[in-house]
Formats: sequence, C-alpha cells, structure tokens
Amino acid sequence: MLFAIPLELAEANALVADWHRHHPEDQGHKFSIGAIDAAGVIHGAAIVGRTRARGFAVRDVVEVTRLVTDGTKNACSFLYASAARAAKAQGYKRIQTYILDEESGASLRAAGWEYEGRVVGREWKHSDGKPRANAHPTTDKGRWAKELTERPALSAPVVKAAVADGFLDWDG
Repeated sequence: MLFAIPLELAEANALVADWHRHHPEDQGHKFSIGAIDAAGVIHGAAIVGRTRARGFAVRDVVEVTRLVTDGTKNACSFLYASAARAAKAQGYKRIQTYILDEESGASLRAAGWEYEGRVVGREWKHSDGKPRANAHPTTDKGRWAKELTERPALSAPVVKAAVADGFLDWDG
C-alpha cells in the first residue's frame, strides 16, 4: 500500500535527478507529492506546476511536469491520482500532462485520465527568435488530462479588490 506525502521541490528534484530517463530537474512547482510505503520508504514523486501551454488559463489548469518512480507497482497511477485530488482540492478545473509517443499511458488510464491527442514536438525559442538549449525530448507527445471541477470564473481581479478595500487587517 502506498501513501501520499507532500514534498519540497528540492526533494522531488533529487528523485528526478536519480530516476528520470529523459528530463532534468524542474525549476518551479505549485506542489509536489511523494509516494511512500508503510515503512516510510519513498518510491516516487510527482511535480505539479503551472501549464507551459499558452492556450490554457493559469488559474484554471495545472500540469504534471515531472513524474518518477523506482518501478514500484502502481506507483505511477497512484501519483497521477494523488496529484489530481490535490489539484481539485485547491480549486483547479483541470490537470494535464504530456508523455512521449512511445509511452503507453496505462498509468494515466488507471488513474482516470483521458487521452486528448498528439501534440507535435518542437523546440522553444527566445522571444527574439534565437533557439534555446533544449534539455528535453522535442519529439511528438500525447496530451492526457483530467477535468476536475466546474466552478464560476473569478468576477474581479483579487489585487484590485484588495486595493479598493484597503489593506487587509490581519489583527482583526
């Protein structure tokens, strides 16, 4: 049996450095989750951050940017399901990830995610058009996602509302 445990980004990145086949550590996250057994031994981690795709609203969508395990049975699907539950509890509408075309997606299917289709691989460029150094595969990938919750959109920006009311008085 596996249990979810919150991880700091540095902890999750240490596992990525040890176990990930084709990605380096991630630079940021919204949250990270580990999978431990009853003895407290860690068997995997998921790093969840903002979506990299420009077409998705940052407030509504998060993305599993890294997922690693030591090969423990069901650890991948456990982490995908745990990440989706955590994102839903935080009010996100959707969680998604991208996997290489040669990966089957069995763990994602087991966690209740749906295949949305193939995304053509490409390299990122700087805003001035110069190519960036790519430390990740630029091949085609499959996008998988899970819709989490329906909620209304925020009616006004939070910052403007706080400024209009003055600074919040935390002392009551």
